[in-house]
Amino acid sequence: MANRRYSRPQTCATKKRQPKVKLTDLRGILQYIPRFREKIFVLSIDGAIVTSENFANILLDVAVLRSLNIKIILVHGAAAQIATLAKEQKVEASNLDGSGITDDATLKLALTAANRLTHEILEGLSANDLRAASSNAIISHPMGIIHGVDHLLTGKVERIDVELLQSLLSQNIVPVVPPLGFDGDGKTYRVNSDSVASEVAKAMNATKLIYITTADGLVYGDTIVRQILVGELETFLTQHKEKFAPEIVSKAVYAAAACRAGVPRVHIINGRIDEAVLAEVFSNEGIGTLVYANEYQQIRRALKKDIRAIMMLTKNSVASEELAKRTKPMMEKIISDFYIFETDKNPIACVALHQLDATKGELASLFVNPSHENQGIGKKLIQFVENKARETGLTDLITLSTQAFTYFQSKGGFAEGSPEDLPAERRAKYDQSGRNSKVLVKKLAKTP
Repeated sequence: MANRRYSRPQTCATKKRQPKVKLTDLRGILQYIPRFREKIFVLSIDGAIVTSENFANILLDVAVLRSLNIKIILVHGAAAQIATLAKEQKVEASNLDGSGITDDATLKLALTAANRLTHEILEGLSANDLRAASSNAIISHPMGIIHGVDHLLTGKVERIDVELLQSLLSQNIVPVVPPLGFDGDGKTYRVNSDSVASEVAKAMNATKLIYITTADGLVYGDTIVRQILVGELETFLTQHKEKFAPEIVSKAVYAAAACRAGVPRVHIINGRIDEAVLAEVFSNEGIGTLVYANEYQQIRRALKKDIRAIMMLTKNSVASEELAKRTKPMMEKIISDFYIFETDKNPIACVALHQLDATKGELASLFVNPSHENQGIGKKLIQFVENKARETGLTDLITLSTQAFTYFQSKGGFAEGSPEDLPAERRAKYDQSGRNSKVLVKKLAKTP
């Protein structure tokens, strides 16, 4: 086994791109800690990642999570190592990923590869001052005969020894689970690691299941899916399964299964990216694919406690004079006009609807965090404000803009108007501001 220094390398040849989140921003990380403390994360690591140059960094990410009192269970695959051993020993391996037919020769390779990888993971965790132990927590039975084909020594997870895993976690020991299952007679079966991770996450009521692989996420056609509701993913798998990259189909299937069984969030990330785990866990946008079991985005009315968040969110746009400046006392007077767009309870966009008179309203302070641009959030907020205006009985929606007027015209359907379109009181404020904003107007159709 090749030796590896378990410290962050200064360079990483396999690194494709940097995380979008600045992890030194402790304020950004701290908002997540109360939510995740004492929760269970299941990390499922592909065999190809365990032997990659960046694996040392992943172990450091695990150490950071443990330091925050997040409980970690590590599941690992072995497909890449089985393929390498088969080539070295000139053995024709019949089942690399644990989902096909496993004969005696393949099982022997799987045992050798899995044991080596488990040892290397334990070694790496020890180097990061983390207590860890390999477990036989996967109780399995033969997959059996499917469509007339006997899968021999391929196993299917029957149940998870929850008591064993809980006992290890309670002693601050990281359980390491190989892609092997055992029956009541002590017989060993080769089991798909994606399914093992899914079953472990379900049985342990995990808050997150994170698949750490060599892909940037779920690739559907030519597009990386950044976030998807489990129902949509199931539809894609049923109707257009062939559009998923072949190497990622298994993770898509078991991610959906985990969500349906109660795991709130499943992530699929590229383990070759430095700080990939932390960037995915401690940022709104993440770096891979998020599969979620319920709507994790919502628009809600802003409260007084949101004033600071809104001012921080829009600070740069106010500085560049894209948005009008508002002081805290000013915000306190009109906070009931504001709405927040949240991702997992974190504000990432805002908008306001000010009623100008009996028929006219003003869409104001529309802003989307740059990290979430080009996701249609701005358009959703415009539509939301339009609906609110209709509910109030307004027939005209006005917005003032100095720099984003083309966006409102192309995406929001606004037409250029003039200051004369403003009611007298609003016109006076417009003249006093000296901003010389363009006035854009939209006629609101009646709600069907």
